[in-house]
Amino acid sequence: MTQTQRHELKARRVQFDFEQTPLYWLKDDPFSTHVINGIHMLLPEGELWFCRVYNKALPLITDDELRADVEGFIRQEAVHSRAHSNAQIYLKQHGLELDDYLERVEWLFKTLLGEQPLGLRALERKAFEKHWLVFRVGVVAAIEHFTGVLGQWAMDNTSWEATGDPTMVDLFKWHLAEEVEHRTVAFDLFEHLCQTQLGFYVSRQALMAMVFPLIMYFIAEGGRTLMRQDPDPKVRRQGRRMLPAVFAQLQRIGKKTENVPTFTFLVEATLRWIAPDFHPVNEGNTEQALAYLARSPAAIAAANATAH
Repeated sequence: MTQTQRHELKARRVQFDFEQTPLYWLKDDPFSTHVINGIHMLLPEGELWFCRVYNKALPLITDDELRADVEGFIRQEAVHSRAHSNAQIYLKQHGLELDDYLERVEWLFKTLLGEQPLGLRALERKAFEKHWLVFRVGVVAAIEHFTGVLGQWAMDNTSWEATGDPTMVDLFKWHLAEEVEHRTVAFDLFEHLCQTQLGFYVSRQALMAMVFPLIMYFIAEGGRTLMRQDPDPKVRRQGRRMLPAVFAQLQRIGKKTENVPTFTFLVEATLRWIAPDFHPVNEGNTEQALAYLARSPAAIAAANATAH
């Protein structure tokens, strides 16, 4: 983090009660509701994977401030994972089946991106182990670019408070505010572990070429998975559309309601990553994120519980 923005990253041990949260927590907008609710299925396993990778990277960090930031990042991501795992109960209470999608997410993070990807025992050798670890740190950095820009999008968003269930809105805004707060950590760690600036630049472009389509697939497929189970036949038909049609609808609904970011917003964010002088510090407003965290009902309750 830059000197003017650096501060201690702390985990806020929030809790949420979704007993009164309706299936369409964004009123009259099943598409946006289902697309965003798909995040509850993707993040718990993904963020635990972040924590495992970063715990393995800690011994390689030679900068004390960066190590402290990485430790704070790990603590925050662990709380994020637990919060979204609890939100899966809300989805199941509304009669939604999650297992098939969750199996695909588990395969991604435990088999494809695990310690022995696809069972390749060669990566246990010291000659490969560090390279595989740095590669996965770079994957986290590419993913965190999207969580950071989506975090700033959420900080600027006003439609959720106008039409959304307050508890679910607070869950996502609390989480995304913390993504803005720690948006530079993954990028800085990847740069720290790369041996040359040229290698860092080339590697992060190659990784983004892999990560962007994966992110878009899992976001769209999460939404489709839930839409296919919606009680409304019209919504179920939307869940059977091909991926390009889902992205086109994301664009239309995003422009119309501002409840979701548009597809072009995500593409433009990806293109900014290409610039040689790119740094995520320029992708968000830390003060704005901290201001939300200071008024978040769940964060306030967590702080009061800790104080007592």
